[in-house]
Amino acid sequence: MKKNIGVVMGGYSSEYQISLKSGDVVCKHLDPEKYNVYRIHILKNKWVYVAEDGTEIPINRGNFTITSEGNTIEFDCIFNAIHGTPGEDGYLQGYLELLEIPHTSCPMYQAGLTFNKRDCLAALKPFGIKCASSYYINKGQPINEDEIIAKVGLPCFVKANKAGSSFGVSKVHTKENLAAAIEVSFKEDDEIIIESFLDGTEVSVGVITYKGEVTVLPITEIVSENDFFDYEAKYQGKSQEITPARISDEMTQKVTEVAKKVYNTLKMKGFSRSEYIFVDGEPYLLEVNTIPGMTTESILPQQAAKAGISLNELFNNAIEEAFKA
Repeated sequence: MKKNIGVVMGGYSSEYQISLKSGDVVCKHLDPEKYNVYRIHILKNKWVYVAEDGTEIPINRGNFTITSEGNTIEFDCIFNAIHGTPGEDGYLQGYLELLEIPHTSCPMYQAGLTFNKRDCLAALKPFGIKCASSYYINKGQPINEDEIIAKVGLPCFVKANKAGSSFGVSKVHTKENLAAAIEVSFKEDDEIIIESFLDGTEVSVGVITYKGEVTVLPITEIVSENDFFDYEAKYQGKSQEITPARISDEMTQKVTEVAKKVYNTLKMKGFSRSEYIFVDGEPYLLEVNTIPGMTTESILPQQAAKAGISLNELFNNAIEEAFKA
């Protein structure tokens, strides 16, 4: 009997449109011989199953079911394609885990930890993971620009602590531009992280559980036409994403080992994509993403393709791994 798979997409953050694209790609490539696939939009104003003809059927939030033509449909597994809240920060994971519905993402705690850049980096530093110097501000706290610059230097990066897709991120070259960058970040989150600028080669590393094994995918080098890998560079063609990365075998081995260590140290499951910058041949961790983009142009699917893993295999494997959890 075919399993009922709900593919959840959308979310409540600035990333919801990207998530809808990811979810549509997942729906297209899941095996119709094995699964009944349901496209589910989780948005601020509605949770609905969207049928092929555009008809919307509300989700029963009490047990995450839908009722169609008098029949109640329960889901055997949820494929999580929501970037940002509530799909990447632990809320959806906790909800599904309470309902005992398997899902393709990491567990609730890991999702909450990795979504919080500050806490994730703090948790990993004791394990020898190298990171940039950083300074933290909560909304409402006094801002001491001289203290910030003394800690992280210039240029520096000002980031929303809990946001993705480069929303709320600015590169600051002068003290005069620092306050404006902080305001931009506070529009996305009430916590911000300010990091020192690391000058080196940037790479993105996909790590997944594939056929029961923690697997590091071919590494992608990021070459942005802009000042950094911002939203325009990521999604509007202003960057080169070169897989495999043009780095030495030694650098490849180092970042592969670090990425796998991060995945295992955090006790991750499902998908992850972590970003690093090489400084003097050593990889420095920037952040960990647990619901990376899943469009055909996205980095992790490109990496999987280089490893000989098709989108069909990648997504079907995620479902099978979720059943094992």
